[in-house]
Amino acid sequence: MPRHPAALLLCIASLLLPALADAQGEAAMDPRSMGGGDCAKNALNCRDTPNPLPATDTVWLEQMTWMDVRDALAAGKRSVLIPTGGTEPNGPWVALGKHNVILQANCESIARRLGKALCAPVIKHVPEGDIDPPTGHMRTPGTISLRDDTFRALLTDTAESLIAGGFTEVLFIGDSGGNQAGQQAVAEALSRKYAGRARIFHVPAYYDYDAVIAHMAGKGLVEGKQEDLHDDAFTTLNMYVVDPESVRFNARRTAGRASINGVDLSDAARNAELGRQIVEFRAAFTVESIQALRAQATANRPGRKSARS
Repeated sequence: MPRHPAALLLCIASLLLPALADAQGEAAMDPRSMGGGDCAKNALNCRDTPNPLPATDTVWLEQMTWMDVRDALAAGKRSVLIPTGGTEPNGPWVALGKHNVILQANCESIARRLGKALCAPVIKHVPEGDIDPPTGHMRTPGTISLRDDTFRALLTDTAESLIAGGFTEVLFIGDSGGNQAGQQAVAEALSRKYAGRARIFHVPAYYDYDAVIAHMAGKGLVEGKQEDLHDDAFTTLNMYVVDPESVRFNARRTAGRASINGVDLSDAARNAELGRQIVEFRAAFTVESIQALRAQATANRPGRKSARS
């Protein structure tokens, strides 16, 4: 640090001036500005400018423009799903991003069934074990883990960003067991903070694999002897719908390895149909749970009169 007073002042000024310039620039922008530019310089940066392109059919925020999101909110799409996946080992046949692949199909199906909902980008990094010394999945190369407080901070910032943008309902769905407690804690904390302004739910029913197994048993899909791999037919088929290569379908079939836990996976058409059924069931089951959570929250709302009163 400079010892001479003038040099010290010059040093402080060099640190403060960029921030002051940014603040002045922000203040000088037209207050109607959105989209990353100045409304005064280009009407396409103005919050009320009509979208020059037709509405997109996607439910994924990351595939939308800011105008698409603005118009979706105006049309009543104020619910947003925050899907959390993971990057972890899943045996020798299945890609590390298993949960993230599954969510590509499932989140979209849930959002479309809800009708007025969108999907935030999949949160791909979650708690997978201690980093140093490594525990859990962190003992396997390729795994990426977040500390629990980091994960909760990520969930919190993501949800609050979306609420700031105009969403009034946030729904956490986690495709991995280690995600559930953090989602529940954050949902409870944010529900207290945003009471009366937004609803935040953790949806544990999304991760109810026992329900999936029971449903698919009724369709004739039943596993046999377990192979003691971090893999099963239900997750493999759920992934297959999105990308057969994520479960190394062609290579496995060529090598005579297209099976898991006694379930034959060599028939591409059968895989696609069973995978579709799994996606549809998980979406319908999750939406039913979301509707129940909404009803319970409405019934518990402060000041709401009981039907018996």
